[in-house]
Amino acid sequence: MAAGSAGPQLKHVTCAIVLLPFFVTMTTSADIFLDWHVSADFNLKPVSTDQPVITINGMFPGPLINATTNDNIHVNVFNDLDDPLLFTWNGIQQRLDSWQDGVSGTNCPIQPGKNWTYDFQAKDQIGTFFYFPSINFLKAGGGFGPIRVNNRPLISVPFPKPEAEFDLLIGDWYISSYKDIRSRLNTADVPSPDWMLINGKGPYMNNLSQSYETFNVTQGKTYLLRISNVGTAWSFNFRIQNHQLVLVETEGSYVNQIELESLDVHVGQSYSVLVTANQNAVDYYIVASPKLSNATNNNTLVGVAVLHYDNSTTPANGSLPSGPDPFDLQFSINQAKSIRWNLTTGAARPNPQGMFNVTNVTIIETFILNASTATIDGLSRYSVNNVSYLIPDTPLKLADFFSNGTGVYELDAFSKNTSNANAVRGVFVASALHKGWTEIVLENNLDIIDTWHLDGYSFFVVGMGEGDWNPESRSSYNLYDPVARSTVQVYPGGWSSVYVYPDNPGMWNLRSQNLQSWYLGEELYVRVYDADPNPAKEKPPPQNLLLCGKYQPPTPPPSVSPAPNAPSSNAYAYNPHRTRY
Repeated sequence: MAAGSAGPQLKHVTCAIVLLPFFVTMTTSADIFLDWHVSADFNLKPVSTDQPVITINGMFPGPLINATTNDNIHVNVFNDLDDPLLFTWNGIQQRLDSWQDGVSGTNCPIQPGKNWTYDFQAKDQIGTFFYFPSINFLKAGGGFGPIRVNNRPLISVPFPKPEAEFDLLIGDWYISSYKDIRSRLNTADVPSPDWMLINGKGPYMNNLSQSYETFNVTQGKTYLLRISNVGTAWSFNFRIQNHQLVLVETEGSYVNQIELESLDVHVGQSYSVLVTANQNAVDYYIVASPKLSNATNNNTLVGVAVLHYDNSTTPANGSLPSGPDPFDLQFSINQAKSIRWNLTTGAARPNPQGMFNVTNVTIIETFILNASTATIDGLSRYSVNNVSYLIPDTPLKLADFFSNGTGVYELDAFSKNTSNANAVRGVFVASALHKGWTEIVLENNLDIIDTWHLDGYSFFVVGMGEGDWNPESRSSYNLYDPVARSTVQVYPGGWSSVYVYPDNPGMWNLRSQNLQSWYLGEELYVRVYDADPNPAKEKPPPQNLLLCGKYQPPTPPPSVSPAPNAPSSNAYAYNPHRTRY
């Protein structure tokens, strides 16, 4: 059964919360300490097949990170897998600190048998997010979990306090081992995910499901559901039998509240909805069905859970609630365009969200990024502007710090707004002007619903359309109340356009959230540089910085017994304030 409030979930993790007295009179801040042991479990078998499931402290999905705006989060990750490991924090902006972002371009991986501690702050954020392993296709094996960033008590929330909150991590799932799928990605023989899991559990009423998810509610009460698509490929439509959804938040932004019968959630996206238990006290179906799929109601790719009213003795019955035609993309586009920013409410700060808007901004630069497939050296790859990303042995951020990228990448070697003449593999790093408003146009030449995510930022979704984008497309933009979020869908043969304000210096991953596309090259990095060395502008590397690639840790000298009373030497400790060269 899903946990309702933060308290019960936190019992399952090692967590210490320390109030900082200095801030008590001004704001409430905390340090949250977590120890995570990440391992492969062969006994869970969520769909009754022998496969490794990646767990954290034995949990699948992983434990909740339950934070409040400006809390400091410390996660000590012990890698008990046989693959190198990194975690990324989907939607957490890592203000001034891309060293904690946890992707291949920012961090050396945590090697098997080793541990490393992430230290980051939920700076000026609220909302619904999730974390997941970012390298080696590990996300297909699990390792994901929910993140809540709650409002500080002094900030009013634009809806009454719900009776309880539920995290719904919904996503597609392969019936095979993630290692087997990974080994086949460079071939034409790559299957699609076979199942849809809700909080790691198979569909209700399916004989192969080891268990199913259920959510307990009390008649007359209202609940907040935090929904994330943690899958690898399929967008889904979410709905609850005989109940309406009131959309209130997405990825850190409060939205104009709209009542919906169902909600499309694309890979990597998160939403919060209110649901009132205003029906007869029986059980009801909760459904997540894939988009662009002919999956029928009894298909394993249709996720089914149960909304259980207290004291109900009547199981969910009848047909599953029908959703929109899964191939009706216009329904999905219209719904996406109806999601608007709430300009009058506060979020992480008491001032209204709408005080920072795009109505009269001046665009300094336009990126036009085209996603497609290509055959390179006989292998099928995904590409951006005909460049399939090649992951260097040395993280870009590390190279940036030690040698301004020399020997690892060349800044702006590939065009940000036209496609390369020939498909190539390369280290695609694009510059963005610090504090210069940037328009990013994302084009989709694939036959899937693609989703794009930018680490380090929320961007404003100003437009989306069919066919090729051109400058005249700007006439259709919504510049009054576009929603700010970090992941946007791009429909097949269409485009989406976002505005972003690059005020967060660092090296930031811009990627497809479709795991196969990402793994096979549909990504690049955006370098935002502020020449001011003041650490208040960008944090220096952490004291526990891992080294790899071109920059290996120094070999310690031979062990020599110290002379009596001799001071210990720290000559080989890494100095994060060293001068760049």
